[in-house]
Amino acid sequence: MKVTSTPNAPAAIGPYSQAVAVNGFLFTSGQIALDPASGEIVGSDIATQAQRCCENLKAVLEANGLDFDAVIKTTCFLADMGDFAAFNEVYAKYFVSKPARSCVAVKTLPKNVLCEIELIALCK
Repeated sequence: MKVTSTPNAPAAIGPYSQAVAVNGFLFTSGQIALDPASGEIVGSDIATQAQRCCENLKAVLEANGLDFDAVIKTTCFLADMGDFAAFNEVYAKYFVSKPARSCVAVKTLPKNVLCEIELIALCK
């Protein structure tokens, strides 16, 4: 088992890892719109926050020698399903290989962000 810890993605804000690679798969923790350098929330709209989530996931993937083409499944959490279309516009720019996905609305997300994304990728 390999635990990911990269300064290019936000440090964990709890007792968990950015990601864990095991048995040929990478499992990321959910990424929210935190700036890795400052630890502050980026943006107040869904598009800006979704982009930051994706950039954070990109950093975790890169720390494992992977890119978005390796992603096989995502789980997306939205604070408001009314943001679904705007979220999808950003999401589609990163996940061009169209992995399997679940997307649900939740009551509250950490730090009251608008979205959170986690993924599973196939390691090379």
